[in-house]
Amino acid sequence: MADITYIPTDEGWVYLASLMDLYSRKIVGWHADAQMKKELCITALEKAFKR
Repeated sequence: MADITYIPTDEGWVYLASLMDLYSRKIVGWHADAQMKKELCITALEKAFKR
């Protein structure tokens, strides 16, 4: 399962992409960035694959 969360800060928005293993319910990959571009999700997915 995947999700993108918008986090307000004093300097603007931070975007957090996270991927959860539905069996263990653990976060297996995540990435945060100041811009919501496709690289946000791709990097989170790559981190999950490396685990």
